[in-house]
Amino acid sequence: AYKMAKDANETATKHLRVGVNSALVQDSALALLLMKKGIITEDEYFDAVNEAMEREVKGYEEELSRLYGTSITLG
Repeated sequence: AYKMAKDANETATKHLRVGVNSALVQDSALALLLMKKGIITEDEYFDAVNEAMEREVKGYEEELSRLYGTSITLG
C-alpha cells in the first residue's frame, strides 16, 4: 500500500503480473531440476502442489468466515 501511495504504477496489473510470472518460472525450474536429478517424481510434485493449494483455500475460507461472521466454503 505504501508503494501505491507514492507511485500507482508500482502496483499496476502489468507490474504485478511480471512478479507472479517470475515466481512461476522459478518454481517450474526447481521442480524440473529435482525431477531430473531423480529426487522427486512428477506425481510427487503435483501431489505437493495440490496439498499446498488445499491449505491456501482453507486459509482463505477461515479468513473470510471470520471477516463475514459466517461459514464460507470456496470451490
